[in-house]
Amino acid sequence: MSLQTKIEARLSEALKSKDKETYSTLRLVVAAIKDAIIAKNVVIEPFTTIDKNVKIGQGSWIGPNVTIMEGTRIGKNCNIFPGAIIGAVPQDLKFKGEKTTAEIGDNTTIRECVTINRGTLSRGKTTLGSNCLVMAYSHIAHDCFVGNNCIFSNNSTLAGDVTVGEYVILAGMTAVHQFCSIGSHAFVAGGSLVRKDIPPFVKAAREPLSYAGINSVGLRRRGFTPEKIKEIQDIYRILYQKNLNNTQATQIIEAEMEASTERDDILLFIRESQRGIMKGYIQN
Repeated sequence: MSLQTKIEARLSEALKSKDKETYSTLRLVVAAIKDAIIAKNVVIEPFTTIDKNVKIGQGSWIGPNVTIMEGTRIGKNCNIFPGAIIGAVPQDLKFKGEKTTAEIGDNTTIRECVTINRGTLSRGKTTLGSNCLVMAYSHIAHDCFVGNNCIFSNNSTLAGDVTVGEYVILAGMTAVHQFCSIGSHAFVAGGSLVRKDIPPFVKAAREPLSYAGINSVGLRRRGFTPEKIKEIQDIYRILYQKNLNNTQATQIIEAEMEASTERDDILLFIRESQRGIMKGYIQN
């Protein structure tokens, strides 16, 4: 029996028993669900609100007191904990009510009181990938793009139009400036203020935020060979430890380092950076 069928049966019981309060509440629920697509085996706990134009994939669990607003798309086997608000209108003064979405991939967990706003005309949607963990009180603003397998620790905050690659870890209380980009496999230390772009494969720490080595532990966990990790280290030694500007460093990396997917990803990230990449370690 589908969720809508169960609610309509309960609605009929409330009508027969003249339970006006329950009847009125269930009528509103049915009205919303008729405009939502909810897979049959989705579990929705009490006191959760689901707006129209919502899609929820198979096997997902929606905890109590969750609010899922218009334009939200939730994939399969997701877990959304109490107090989360998904798909709220953007906190952007340029937003004029355009039809946009907030899209969440499969197997993603969203913990307590996380807020994810839907997009604006800028990108049209806010995207959170598959197999992600977004911990309590984090915020993902309008038009962000977050890749697969990311972990955001408690109180991580992304401003609008932020781009995050795959396998990125943000430690607690990290704040990311509008329009910044964070490359895949990067690790950002807790309490960091991200004002510049963070290239892939690195650790970012200190204040102001700067290069703190490559994310060798994360890369080993994900199957990168020692040879590949050394290659990435050599690239960043040229970029950050040779007293070269970015143009000089990229020219040397392209000329001297053997072509590889990782090398090309790093070079492309640097060249396409809109806010400039973070600096190397600055000694006082």
